[in-house]
Amino acid sequence: MMNKKEKIIHAAIEAFRDKGIEKTKISDIVTLAGIAQGTFYLYFPSKLAVMPAIAEVMVEKTIAAVKNHVQAEESFITKLEQMIDAIFMVTRDYREVLALIYAGLASTEYIKEWETIYEPFCSWVSTFLKQAKTSGVIRDSIDVGTAKLVIGLIESSAEQIYLYDFKQEDKALIQKAEVLEFLKHALGVQE
Repeated sequence: MMNKKEKIIHAAIEAFRDKGIEKTKISDIVTLAGIAQGTFYLYFPSKLAVMPAIAEVMVEKTIAAVKNHVQAEESFITKLEQMIDAIFMVTRDYREVLALIYAGLASTEYIKEWETIYEPFCSWVSTFLKQAKTSGVIRDSIDVGTAKLVIGLIESSAEQIYLYDFKQEDKALIQKAEVLEFLKHALGVQE
């Protein structure tokens, strides 16, 4: 059972997707959420204030997909490939929502919250890289900040395929292979 805040977030996703960010009114969101308009304002001061919450939901979905996909007993390369697959899958499945988030966050003061929203995912990837570094699988000079670069590369590669023309599954396979190859070299993977 969703609480009121979750209902608002999911209704906002639906309304933004149907009408676009500009044309969506708070009344559209509350109607879809099945709540009173005053209740909306208990959680969010404006319709754009919902954007970081939508972004948070998407980051949680991405982390869950990555954790679900990456199998601990596999080699580093296989786990890296599984992480790439998971991120591409989430981007493909939620492309409209992600496009909304980028449009919505970029046009608001909430873009500064991006760092905080992404922190749990950066932390997970950072730990993943630290373990590989400790076991000598990747180069020793890797910096912990590299997690952001890894995430950025994979996500922007997936977005190039799915946000603009989502009927390119053959190109997605090529793009995933290129990202994996690029990361193998960048991380100095010892096979």
